[in-house]
Amino acid sequence: MGAVAPTNDHTSPCCNGVSRGRSATRSYDESGEVDAMTSQNKIAVVTGAGTGVGKAITTALVADGFTVVMTGRRREVLDEASKAIGEAQTVVVPADISDKASVTALFAEVEKRFGRLDLLVNNAGAGSPAIPMEELTAEQWNTVVGANLTGAFFCTQEAFRMMKAQTPHGGRIINNGSVSATTPRPNSSPYTATKHAITGLTKATALDGRPFDIACGQIDIGNATTEMTARMSKGVLQADGTTAVEPTIDAAHIGRSVAHMASLPLDANVLTMTVMATQMPFVGRG
Repeated sequence: MGAVAPTNDHTSPCCNGVSRGRSATRSYDESGEVDAMTSQNKIAVVTGAGTGVGKAITTALVADGFTVVMTGRRREVLDEASKAIGEAQTVVVPADISDKASVTALFAEVEKRFGRLDLLVNNAGAGSPAIPMEELTAEQWNTVVGANLTGAFFCTQEAFRMMKAQTPHGGRIINNGSVSATTPRPNSSPYTATKHAITGLTKATALDGRPFDIACGQIDIGNATTEMTARMSKGVLQADGTTAVEPTIDAAHIGRSVAHMASLPLDANVLTMTVMATQMPFVGRG
């Protein structure tokens, strides 16, 4: 889609109790100095928020007091997830993150509703077809790159712009990197390449954000139970050519891990975190 879809009544500030201009709440120690940023009244954007890991992350952030702008391409999926998580602390704004105009409209809506942004979670992405590299089409390559890398960059760019300009300035960006950011699976070159690139984007954002109190970190996930891993139930091709069923973990563990990263004060940052099924083939698989 080329633009953000109009919002329904249940996502408007007047109907879900969310108002524009809510600023982050600071807590103070006994000396009166700023101690940390609390999660109460903080505003987050989570991409790919309607299902799987994105839904788990949204659930955990809401439990910690965030108001979460849930975005993705399918309004009906987002609406269903919003109702399940709690409409009082979620706002549905559909967008196609691979489309620059759609991303610009998304963050303009966040600015209009809330006046600031405290957290971006770049979670949306797409898997690549498990076929030999030489059989990949340009369209298949571009689809994965658009969803996993270009979309994350577009969202980071808009979030960075907001966080740099707002008062007080600063915020946090958390990228979903995957264990494929360090160790590939067979026949996964588009996915592996984009996840390696996300690591570069994370480091560049963390460096460029330092002067503006913008922290950036990455969570590398291994086999969280989602619609994507459900396709692995009959077995996954291993590096030695065999096929094996791999263990998975509840996506709620990912949600809580991201919530921990988001709970830190802006002078502390988890640059990289790996959360994976203990017995999955990862170390030494490549």
